Amino acid sequence: MQNFSCSTPAVAGAARPTFPRVHAAGTPLTRSLARVLRVAALGAAVALSCAHAQSTAPSMVKSTAHKLGDLEVVAELPFRPGNVAPAAGGRLFATVHPLGGPAAAQLIEITGPQRYRAWPSTDLQRGTGQSSDDRIDSPLGIQADHRGRLWVIDMGLQLGKTRLWGFDISSGRVLHRIELPAEIAPKGSFVQDLAVDEVDGWVYLADIANPGLIAVNIASGEARRFSGHASLQADPEARMVIGGKAIQFQGAPAKVGVNPITLSADRKTVFFGAMNGLRWYAVPANLLRSGVSDTQTAAAIRSVGEKPVSDGAATTPDGRHFFTNLNASGIDVLGPQGRPQPFVRDARLDWPDSLHYFDGEWLYVSVNQLYKTPAFTGGEDEGRPPYRVMRTWIGAMK
Repeated sequence: MQNFSCSTPAVAGAARPTFPRVHAAGTPLTRSLARVLRVAALGAAVALSCAHAQSTAPSMVKSTAHKLGDLEVVAELPFRPGNVAPAAGGRLFATVHPLGGPAAAQLIEITGPQRYRAWPSTDLQRGTGQSSDDRIDSPLGIQADHRGRLWVIDMGLQLGKTRLWGFDISSGRVLHRIELPAEIAPKGSFVQDLAVDEVDGWVYLADIANPGLIAVNIASGEARRFSGHASLQADPEARMVIGGKAIQFQGAPAKVGVNPITLSADRKTVFFGAMNGLRWYAVPANLLRSGVSDTQTAAAIRSVGEKPVSDGAATTPDGRHFFTNLNASGIDVLGPQGRPQPFVRDARLDWPDSLHYFDGEWLYVSVNQLYKTPAFTGGEDEGRPPYRVMRTWIGAMK
């Protein structure tokens, strides 16, 4: 297996990589993203010093006594991590956010505080080359399951099609590559978050551009899309304000629909909400699958409680719901009265993106300053490395 591994000093003002042309689709979100990524020239080199990295890193952070909400840096990177996925054996994987990051790799394994490698190999990734069906193109959502598999949703911004990849973590072998048909992931879709049911064999996806939920059967590849419901839409009252400044997307207030999506421990309930949304919803998982009418699905949706403006969420085995809080540089937990309560507040959580729990007592979060990318600023990239993967201590499961 060919490795791309790097040991990188995190230096403010380091040269930022460039991206090749992106397939432009039909929604404002994806058209804007395409325009942003076309600004850079194809094949610019990444200013990184590379070295061989170990395949696992079970002790990147020293263990000590902790209290709830303690926050630690796991890794500092010269590019923006997209979503992060802890896995068995202390392994840690991440996607590279398509709004900013090295074109040399789109999917990585983090192997140390400043070390990573392209995973499972450089040959399976687009890098700075041409898109193709047999290569990872524009991944974002990522999750490890408890059967030794890593799941990645690939938005295909260059290839023009959405695909779900499943890998064997121990070998890096591709187990599944499921292409979603146009009626499930229409042109202009931005399918970028997922929740995996390894028990019954389903993956649930969230599309923020054409707001909808998608259920994919792992064995058959059959999929169903549910859309058009108010719970999937952005709430005009959920304003994105960071550091006292209203955040714009292409000159208009940011309004993003359904984004974070999670599953209950028994895999029977799907939880979801809009990024620009103030409610956290639940629906029986089997009512998102094939053979169910939209009317039946809509009638079963219920509100679990309130949430902040958030890019990520995690539901732990003991039923706690955690959310990134974009406006407050923090992480919230849903309280007993159905209202979010501050769990972490830290200036380093500068756009806390994804939240993921695997096992143990830690919740992992990617931090990527996403609102400082040209898609939001309308001009220069105002982000400054290092970008981080962090973790917060949530205690033992009850």
